[in-house]
Amino acid sequence: MLAICLVCLFLGYLIYGRFIERMVIPFRAPTPAVDHPDGMDYVPMSKAKNHLIQLLNIAGTGPIFGALMGAKWGPVVFIWIVAGTIFGGAVHDYMCGMMSERYNGKSATGMIIHFIGKKSRYPVLILMIFVLIMVSATFARSASDLLETITGIPMAVWIALILMYFVISTVLPIDKVIGRIYPVFGVLLILMAAVVVGGLMVGGYEFPSFTLDNLHPDGTDFFPDMFITVACGAISGFHATQSPMVARCIKDEKDGRMVFYGAMVVESVIAVLWATAGMAFFQDTSALAEALNNGGASGVVYDIAVGVAGPVGGILAVIGVIICPITSGDTALRSTRMIIQDDRGYAPSNRRNSIIITGFLIVPIVIYCAADFTVLWNYFSWLNQTLACVMLWVATIFILAFNKRRYMALFTAVPAVFMTMVVSAFILHSNIGLGLDYDLSVMISVLFTVAVILIFVKYYLIDGKAKEID
Repeated sequence: MLAICLVCLFLGYLIYGRFIERMVIPFRAPTPAVDHPDGMDYVPMSKAKNHLIQLLNIAGTGPIFGALMGAKWGPVVFIWIVAGTIFGGAVHDYMCGMMSERYNGKSATGMIIHFIGKKSRYPVLILMIFVLIMVSATFARSASDLLETITGIPMAVWIALILMYFVISTVLPIDKVIGRIYPVFGVLLILMAAVVVGGLMVGGYEFPSFTLDNLHPDGTDFFPDMFITVACGAISGFHATQSPMVARCIKDEKDGRMVFYGAMVVESVIAVLWATAGMAFFQDTSALAEALNNGGASGVVYDIAVGVAGPVGGILAVIGVIICPITSGDTALRSTRMIIQDDRGYAPSNRRNSIIITGFLIVPIVIYCAADFTVLWNYFSWLNQTLACVMLWVATIFILAFNKRRYMALFTAVPAVFMTMVVSAFILHSNIGLGLDYDLSVMISVLFTVAVILIFVKYYLIDGKAKEID
């Protein structure tokens, strides 16, 4: 099963990724990084370096913790990780990056406001800043939990050190910290996931056989919960905030497929490896669920790493898992700073301005770090997928506006429709939302999605509003 997933992801990048690339052809030059470098955010860097930076930006705890929690449903989670990535997540990331390229490195909020309208400005800004602050807090907290487990040093100490690093990487030029250490960490991250799976193979663990059966211990339905829980392992709105950051560093638009689509595929590989590790190590979804309830996702990661790779290999593997959230939490903070500066028209090169904005943002992050991680994750996951849904609709408008082959808008519209059903059904049914009856929630989500489709078709196709966008 693992080999089939990896082959499908590789072919998805080679074949479907090249097809999706046609949505933005012909490529344009020069890119924003080449046209007006500013030494802070607009800094030309190589394709390989941008790819690894994008991977570390987007690969927070999602492809690890989300994949482990998604594994509670059993091997069926592999279908969502693989298909969700190829046809949804990687398409989402590529389009977000390339749309930003075409609009001078515009942030995700800027793109939403441009394509949906100025009336969405403040709701979008508030939502985006809230999500990114929650991301920074969630990732700082998850890394601190694991570090406390390993070292015994209080979590508060680790949170303070991690947030200090967040500030430094946010206010310095992108090539000074992120550009230098992320490529190294990117390679390490992939190697660490390989160490865990290699340990499972050497240790003779039985890998899961594929089945469509729902193996969740509580009998929780696949839809919509699994599609929310896996999050970054298949599709993630958080990536929409990260792609513009790297879009400001690309030297050639041809690099986009490897940088954006390719990074999401690699992240999915990591998710597949950790989902496999969770099922193989515990051999039973009930045992996996019990371990997650007792020790949390970070505890499960630590148990698997030490159990299959020994003390030294386990420590190395855990280092890779710690790197994931830290190197996404800092770029979440950096993205928030960029979004505020873009909206207010502030120059990123103004270091004093960057420091002041970052200082204000750290306060709510500290507050959220004290919250329960499970609660943080549940709300982050839903907001995250909601943002992905919005950005897929924005990408659909972009294609309708600028691509003569308007049928290609279907390749962003179809995943947008699916994610609209997912996020609406989840918030209606979940206990963090309205808590309605499951069947009623699904029915309402279908009706809501149909209404969204009709409004979209009327406004952007029949009335031709897409063609009025410049």
